[in-house]
Amino acid sequence: MNYNKAAFLASYGISSQLPDSGRPEISFSGRSNVGKSSLINKLCNRKNLARVSSTPGKTATINFYEVDSCYFVDLPGYGYAKVSNADRQRWDELINSYFDAQRNHTLLVQLIDCRHDISADDAQMLRYLHYHQIPYVVALTKADKLKKSQLEQTRQAFEKVCLTFGCKAVVLTSAESGYGIPQLQAILDAAVAGAPGEGEQTNGL
Repeated sequence: MNYNKAAFLASYGISSQLPDSGRPEISFSGRSNVGKSSLINKLCNRKNLARVSSTPGKTATINFYEVDSCYFVDLPGYGYAKVSNADRQRWDELINSYFDAQRNHTLLVQLIDCRHDISADDAQMLRYLHYHQIPYVVALTKADKLKKSQLEQTRQAFEKVCLTFGCKAVVLTSAESGYGIPQLQAILDAAVAGAPGEGEQTNGL
């Protein structure tokens, strides 16, 4: 893929607004403040393609980006304690509607902060992905915060846990230094190359 060929498409707050699924879709999931926007920007070599929300947990929209021949789909962050029950319910409905729809679900990138153990919210998301057989990889964020001697040991520790939930790969990344970005791009390239052609949609989950 040509990651430099990227543009923001639109934000959608309800599932009925979502655009037609005419190309492969790479979705990004993770807790609020885990760095989804920063990772998307780094993948596309842009600073402000994906904007960071000033109020974590309050942006319950699905953001679509056109990246070469596919869509990057930024799912709303989860796990922010101050959101209301109504906000949580809307998040659940939006996510479920997205994955239930007839779309080209090519690969999901699940972001987890490498500095902390897997949270209860993260574990719930991993179980959700595994149960619904959604193909995904884990991108561990903020690798620049670790010592070099900790990098591979940390990745292996997360891999041991994530593989039990059906994860296809665990990549240690840093949106700050670019660590692991080429490896993650290669995984996304392979997923898009093997995706159904335009007009072919995968079955709803």
